[in-house]
Amino acid sequence: MTTASTTARLEARISTDLHSMLKRAAELQGRTMTDFVVSAVQEAAQQAIEQADLIRVSLADQECFAQALLAPPKQSPALKRAFKRRSKLLQAG
Repeated sequence: MTTASTTARLEARISTDLHSMLKRAAELQGRTMTDFVVSAVQEAAQQAIEQADLIRVSLADQECFAQALLAPPKQSPALKRAFKRRSKLLQAG
């Protein structure tokens, strides 16, 4: 079974200086200008998305941390046992 890939067209007006720079960079890498531009745009988009995700997770983590400080959970029996073992280990060392 063959899957058909769909494409979309992107057009942009750029200065002649930027066009020359992109053409030179593509030639240096032995790629077509289209391949070079698509690759660069894809990488920039991926970085922007990753940075946005990182910031969003970071803010959520900060909120969770602040909530835990303001209203810490009660110690479970397992946590109490772990603290006792830790104290014994620290006293032995």
